[in-house]
Amino acid sequence: MKMRKQAWLLLLLTAFTGVSCSYSQPGSAATTKKPAMTDNKTNPVYNRQDSSKVNISEDEWKKILPADVYYIARQKGTERPWTSKFENFKEVGTYYCAACGNALFKSDTKFESGCGWPSFYEPISKGAIIYTPDHSHGMTRTEVQCGRCKAHLGHVFDDGPPPTGLRYCINGVILDFEKAKAAEKKAGYDKPAKQEPGE
Repeated sequence: MKMRKQAWLLLLLTAFTGVSCSYSQPGSAATTKKPAMTDNKTNPVYNRQDSSKVNISEDEWKKILPADVYYIARQKGTERPWTSKFENFKEVGTYYCAACGNALFKSDTKFESGCGWPSFYEPISKGAIIYTPDHSHGMTRTEVQCGRCKAHLGHVFDDGPPPTGLRYCINGVILDFEKAKAAEKKAGYDKPAKQEPGE
């Protein structure tokens, strides 16, 4: 009887793990911590203004991405839950793909899901994300990839909040962030409007 209870408990724990987000531990790549790239002199494809598709070889990706970003983006890895600096992050701004600079999510769509990874209910635009069927680990899920470079971002689930009912469960390693004020300053929105003579 005790063995049967333990078997049920094990089955329930396994099912719960599959419902949240997949979790796989990388080899040495997970221990290599490099900051997300915002000033990319080593990554020629990283550009927050360019929306053209990126098609380069895996060898080239390996040369230009930090090991932890490469593991998630190109090898479809998963960071450990509750380790992302963006998990409890509350700043206002925009989240970008750390591999190519594509805008992915606005901070006002981020919510606390309790799954251990940064979660959003809506991408910044329809073209920001690509949806791909994922049948790995004995589960059927929908993988989300960057719409510009096809980097693996995470998965989307249908248990999110209104208005979409979706939960984009995203690896924080593949995210870059820019505060709203910094973006406004770059675009010149922080300067007072030019007054015309006589106003």
